[in-house]
Amino acid sequence: MNGYVELSYLQVGLAALLIVVNGAISIGLRLRMERSLFLASVRTVVQLLLVGLVLEWVFRLDRWHVVVGVACLMTLVAGLTAASRNRRRYPGIWLNTVVSVWASAWLVTAFALFAVMQEIDKWYQPQYAIPLLGMILGNTLNGISVGLNTLTEALATRREQVESLLALGATRWEAARGPVRHAVRTGMIPIINSMMVVGIVSLPGMMTGQLIAGMAPAEAVKYQVVIMFLIASATALGTVGVVVLSFLRLFNADHQFLYAQIDLRINE
Repeated sequence: MNGYVELSYLQVGLAALLIVVNGAISIGLRLRMERSLFLASVRTVVQLLLVGLVLEWVFRLDRWHVVVGVACLMTLVAGLTAASRNRRRYPGIWLNTVVSVWASAWLVTAFALFAVMQEIDKWYQPQYAIPLLGMILGNTLNGISVGLNTLTEALATRREQVESLLALGATRWEAARGPVRHAVRTGMIPIINSMMVVGIVSLPGMMTGQLIAGMAPAEAVKYQVVIMFLIASATALGTVGVVVLSFLRLFNADHQFLYAQIDLRINE
């Protein structure tokens, strides 16, 4: 069981025709999503083709500074995307998401490259460094986005409760502890759900790709186990990081809730 089936552009085009099903559903139910589906489809093809070209160049060049440069760009985009998904904004939200994504994803990826996968020739080997970081970034981004959105929504809806606690002498942590814990818990739920059913309900993308490429199932499983734990750790670190940084932005050292900073920056 060696190699893989090389797909022609015609075969890829046949698969792409399946998006017509989505369009038919949208038209049938009058969802008015045809334009969004078309744009999303075009962006998917264009972005992946560009990524393929870039990765071919990076793999061929095999230089540490090129790999780090690509990793920085990926991380910056992930951090900005996490903030843009939040319905409520506050000053410093972009910096908070970028820092949280950067610290959590790079720390966990470094652990994987230096401690777990010690047999690789170079820590910056593009074949390992970029795919690992990409998978970790994608899942961490989701956790951070969900956690951040949950925190700002909870603080907005529980404003009276939070301010009442502060007025009664509670510290900023005592007043915000409920929303903070709720936000962290909510941000970690998606990855926990994935871990609960992985291998039974779904086969993850990395494992599927390795099996198609001819890797022995037992070896593919080992890689996927490592990836799942890396993702879980990075998601937890990133979610906690962005929630704590947001808490420090929205509550000052005098134990005051700076609600106006959220309320005036709602992303309608």
